[in-house]
Amino acid sequence: MTTKKPVKKQSKIEPSWTSNWLDIDKSIDNLRREMEKAFSSFPSISMPKMPHSSCDVIDEGKQFRVKMDVPGIKKNEINLNVTDNSLEISAEHKEESEEKKKNYLRKERSHVSYYRTLPLSEKVVSGKVKAKLSDGVLDITLPKSKPTKTQKKKSVSIQ
Repeated sequence: MTTKKPVKKQSKIEPSWTSNWLDIDKSIDNLRREMEKAFSSFPSISMPKMPHSSCDVIDEGKQFRVKMDVPGIKKNEINLNVTDNSLEISAEHKEESEEKKKNYLRKERSHVSYYRTLPLSEKVVSGKVKAKLSDGVLDITLPKSKPTKTQKKKSVSIQ
């Protein structure tokens, strides 16, 4: 017969300073408020936003199709580079307007640039790639070197 050793109950160990957590929390809150007050006196600087370009890559079986929004860009400002399995899109547009008045208060410039590298899951024929820009949408057709069959969709019921 085996004898069981009595299991000792572990007592909860609580530090004596737990009541100070509230004081620490209040101090951090006060520090945050003081920092916000200090920084609110600084002049606000609005950083220029990088344009977000919406980009869709579609597998059409015989080819890939890429559609990318590039508003405000002209076709001579776009550079496309294609390798066997990737597409690099870059574009840059600069504008400057100035009133020819003495003591002008505002002179505006704008600079928009895009850069995307899209990896492709299959090799493409880089010599047969076509691109078209229409109404701010760049439409690129990339023929595959070995076309694949478009897979049929099958509906799946959700349980």
